[in-house]
Amino acid sequence: MSTNHSISERISTNSLLRYTVPAASIVAVLTLCHALTGWVDLTTLYILLFPVMVYSALSCGIGPSIVTVAVGLVGVRYWFVPPIHSLRVPATAELISMLAFLLASSVVVATGEVCRRYNQRLREAQSELEVKVQERTVELATANKSLRDFSARLLQLQDDERRRIARELHDSVGQLLAALTMNLSGVRADIDRLRKTATALADSEALVQEMSQEVRTISHLLHPPLLDEAGLASAVRWYADGFAQRSKIQVDLDLPVDFRRLSPELETAIFRVVQECLTNIHRHSGSAIARIRLLHLDGHVLLEVADEGKGIPAENREAMLSVGVPGVGIRGMRERIRQLGGSLDITSNGTGTLVLARLPAVANPLAEDLAPISETSTTVA
Repeated sequence: MSTNHSISERISTNSLLRYTVPAASIVAVLTLCHALTGWVDLTTLYILLFPVMVYSALSCGIGPSIVTVAVGLVGVRYWFVPPIHSLRVPATAELISMLAFLLASSVVVATGEVCRRYNQRLREAQSELEVKVQERTVELATANKSLRDFSARLLQLQDDERRRIARELHDSVGQLLAALTMNLSGVRADIDRLRKTATALADSEALVQEMSQEVRTISHLLHPPLLDEAGLASAVRWYADGFAQRSKIQVDLDLPVDFRRLSPELETAIFRVVQECLTNIHRHSGSAIARIRLLHLDGHVLLEVADEGKGIPAENREAMLSVGVPGVGIRGMRERIRQLGGSLDITSNGTGTLVLARLPAVANPLAEDLAPISETSTTVA
């Protein structure tokens, strides 16, 4: 069909072909019918000529159609209407039939010209619409690229801000709290003379100790020093231990002995995904166990986090599959993984949820100076 359409377009846009093709078709039909004289009557001849008239009117325009009608009438008169081989006015019956053919052809030519012009306007409108669609597509692609760049920049700024806050808490507030603790300890040595205030001082010191511990915990959760100093494996093991103690959820951790250091961006992204997954397990799954598996495979890093909880509700899964609007935490995980060229798959049913992240392994150039990990798997209850 596309070939026929291209041939028709070529004929309709070439002036010579617009006149030549229908005229040649009329001559071919007349020649064939003349060769079959005795088998083809005048009515059949008009019927055979009529499709050529229709084609000429619809595809070639009013000029070629008039030429085609004229050639057809002259050929019919000269070869088929008595007296043949003459252009004199024929008898009344033949003249009426020729006039009827002329009238029908005129109606077809007029109708075809209207349809042809209408189709021409439709093609022009379609071309304009295609140009506008292409322009909108380019604008949409540009907007999507700008949005991705902004999202990547936002995540980078968020990580930098967490590092800064963690450093400030450790360097300023932590030192002040340590000095205050020492001062309170000195005051407590004299509580024998201040028995009425001894209990208040002891409570104050305990509160300061608790506050110091809380600040240290917040600082480590924002950006664990182990992540920069000892690597991803140590940071994940430290976080899993703390999570198990706080949530009373058993964490099975599977890490290879020779797990190498990765780039800082990759280690940070994987650690944030582990944090988010364990947080979701504690808040939503109702599972008593969580499993974390981390390994290298075929130049990629694979992270699996699974639970045995109640899974993601059906309506939330349908929303994620149909309109692609997950929660903020899932959206953040996917954006981090995508910015590093990886993929994130989530499988969930009534027996649990599995989060699988796959990222290209980018090694840390300082990894040779770091000590190897001494254990492969850990179970924390």
